[in-house]
Amino acid sequence: MLTTKSRIVVTGGAGFLGKAVVRSLEQRGYLDIFIPRIEQYDLRKDEDIRRLYDTARPDAVIHLAAVVGGIGANRENPGRFFYDNAIMGIQLIEIGRQAGVQKMVVIGTICAYPKFAPVPFREDDLWTGYPEETNAPYGLAKKMLLVQCQAYRQQYGFNAIFLLPVNLYGPSDNFNPASSHVIPALIKKCVDAREAGDTQIVVWGDGSATREFIYVDDAAEGIVMASERYNDADPVNIGAGFEISIRDLVALVVRLTRFEGRIIWDTTKPNGQPRRKLDTQRARERFGFEATTNFEEGLKKTIAWYEEHRRTG
Repeated sequence: MLTTKSRIVVTGGAGFLGKAVVRSLEQRGYLDIFIPRIEQYDLRKDEDIRRLYDTARPDAVIHLAAVVGGIGANRENPGRFFYDNAIMGIQLIEIGRQAGVQKMVVIGTICAYPKFAPVPFREDDLWTGYPEETNAPYGLAKKMLLVQCQAYRQQYGFNAIFLLPVNLYGPSDNFNPASSHVIPALIKKCVDAREAGDTQIVVWGDGSATREFIYVDDAAEGIVMASERYNDADPVNIGAGFEISIRDLVALVVRLTRFEGRIIWDTTKPNGQPRRKLDTQRARERFGFEATTNFEEGLKKTIAWYEEHRRTG
């Protein structure tokens, strides 16, 4: 049982989602939060993880750290994405078990779902097929951590839970075109083109794929609620429960960024998974989580953040 006096390690706590999770914890009154930085703790190394546990002595760990990127980054780094994500999680869980951690919260990924999972994605369909090929190494590395959590609960009574957040977006997202996901990539393209006076932008695929997005503060709220209230083996989706096509998303971002040029669809590039939408009933029933941020309002905040930091950065 977590209390505000619990010592909590948040891996990836300096990242996009991590900062939001730390804010949510602090707003609830948690005072003892330890954020391991990669400069001091390389979570791929056994000795660094042991030193982390010796130093922080956590009651709970929220494991957010991951090596991630969009379709392009996944295609270019399948081996690294598999190894880094698998080895970080496997060792963190095992050494945490040895250290007597009371609660392990492991963050998975929507990429773990089969390419053609029935829509909306239900947690019980995680094993009905192979993930979409461009992000399968990353998705499967994360899914193995679900197996580990369930196996450790069964054999050792280890309280490990596994959460599956859908695509995130929001202020402070990663806008680096080499590794960003679709929303920050589109925002950057549209704003930069508008300010440069360009007459067109190029978008990957044909726009037919669909996606679901959750505002980063909503996702953080769901993770913290699960950390406090959920203690079962079943994986749980963290999502907003809606679906939008990439074509409609592009039109919305174009309107909100006031870009007036043409959209060129590069159909030689992959669409990624055909459809994505989560069933969010389990999170609602098990620990009372529902996303609350309106998508257009969340996009406006994200665009405003990028425009401000583009000028001042």
